[in-house]
Amino acid sequence: MSALRRVAGSVLLRAFLVLAGLFWLLPTLGLLVSSLLSPDDLNRGGWWQVLTEPSRLTASNYARLLENDTITGSLLNTVVIAVPATLLVLALGAFAGYAFAWLEFPGRDWLFLVVVGLLVVPVQVALIPVSELFGTIGLFETTAGVVLFHTAFGLPFAVFLLRNFFAEIPRELLEAARLDGAGELRLFARVVLPLGGPAIASLGIFQFLWVWNDMLVALVFADSAHPPVTVALQQQVRQFGNNIDVLAPGAFLSMAVPLLVFFAFQRQFATGVMAGAVK
Repeated sequence: MSALRRVAGSVLLRAFLVLAGLFWLLPTLGLLVSSLLSPDDLNRGGWWQVLTEPSRLTASNYARLLENDTITGSLLNTVVIAVPATLLVLALGAFAGYAFAWLEFPGRDWLFLVVVGLLVVPVQVALIPVSELFGTIGLFETTAGVVLFHTAFGLPFAVFLLRNFFAEIPRELLEAARLDGAGELRLFARVVLPLGGPAIASLGIFQFLWVWNDMLVALVFADSAHPPVTVALQQQVRQFGNNIDVLAPGAFLSMAVPLLVFFAFQRQFATGVMAGAVK
């Protein structure tokens, strides 16, 4: 009887999780179906009409979207912003995290406390002073300015995460590598980076998703003539109001890219998130 109750409880739990997952994915499914419906069909009813008339689905919206230079150019601009901003945070954060974890230098602990304190600084506080700085040095409304802003605000979390992860590496392993003649750079490249792969992958996903989905920083600092996809979609709403045949496929494409990145590194992401949780 107890075994039967356990089986029934497991089945109910699985059914609940499946229903919760479907409910969570319902907006995404609605966006996907809406992107495959013509404007006339969408005006006639909601996306759920395809449940009874699946023949209404069409890829014509995506064909027109690929001919829209504003949207396709904005997708490329987003890649140009997101990839360097992610790689810079990973590289600088890994170097700084290793230094804070294993190198001895004056004021190390106090500097790390400053880095931790920067985690609570909101982006909005820096918009005006950084705008003045970028205007003075000629980086306002440039791609380089957006990349530098995202890099600066992504570094405190990167240093905090990687320092804590690197500090869990056994000291004996590092000492053995030093006895074999490895210098700090070789030790960092051959020992620390391979062991820190899961944490670095997790950080890369977080940073890429934040930069890709950002709209506030892009609105303030990006070139209005070459905006990223979030700003371009917002401009489409402002200019045309109800052009759902452009907005729906554009929004789904902008969401599909970070999803592909997440699924490509989901194993490393899960390992990095759980690192240190179980001793």
